[in-house]
Amino acid sequence: MPKVASSLLDRFAIGLSGLCLVHCLAGVAALGLFAVSGQLLDHQVHVIGLVLALPLAVVALWRGQLLHRRRIIAALGAAGIGLMAASIFVGHGALLEIAASVLGVSLLAVAHIWNMRASAA
Repeated sequence: MPKVASSLLDRFAIGLSGLCLVHCLAGVAALGLFAVSGQLLDHQVHVIGLVLALPLAVVALWRGQLLHRRRIIAALGAAGIGLMAASIFVGHGALLEIAASVLGVSLLAVAHIWNMRASAA
């Protein structure tokens, strides 16, 4: 896969991480204001997000690792995915779920940023 395509995968993945982060933070604010939050804040959205993020992260970070040989970037991405997956098994809206989700998507986004930079070098 050319560097341009790899960079596009990372950019898309960063955007997806950003959407997840907005969802998590908006969910905290909305749950504090409203008793009923609607489907946007349903726990199932975490499963959908993980299903989208996992293959994208695997392909983008694996391709990047083939280019730059920095395993730490893939390990950081894997840690992010692991935290995102762990958040699915915690009660929806619990502080631990929010913390795991926010930290997971943040780590994954940082991994994609580093991957993009390292692949371009």
